[in-house]
Amino acid sequence: MTKLIEKKCNNCEKDAVALCREDVIRYSKQINKDWLLDDAKKIINRRFSFPIYSKTIAFVNAVAWIAVKEGHHPIMQIGYGYCDIKFTTNAIDALTENDFICAAKIDHLVAE
Repeated sequence: MTKLIEKKCNNCEKDAVALCREDVIRYSKQINKDWLLDDAKKIINRRFSFPIYSKTIAFVNAVAWIAVKEGHHPIMQIGYGYCDIKFTTNAIDALTENDFICAAKIDHLVAE
């Protein structure tokens, strides 16, 4: 099985395929446990904390690079010492493999 960080996001227009509940649970086990799944199983989110604002902004820029490279963009909320990231596939109002690929790449970024 190919690791999520080794995959590339697919085009996610209105014909994207939503993950079934079982696949959402399976993919959730492949990313950091700090990613939380909303009750409707349509959004994954995680808070990243940093000791100073400049590190938060550096992280945001790195996430933006991943998002542009993958063509899949998160919702980010930024404040002093934190960045909240949410992934969903807006075109179909559901989670797709793309959301988990990007989450895994961000996990890899912070692990290094």
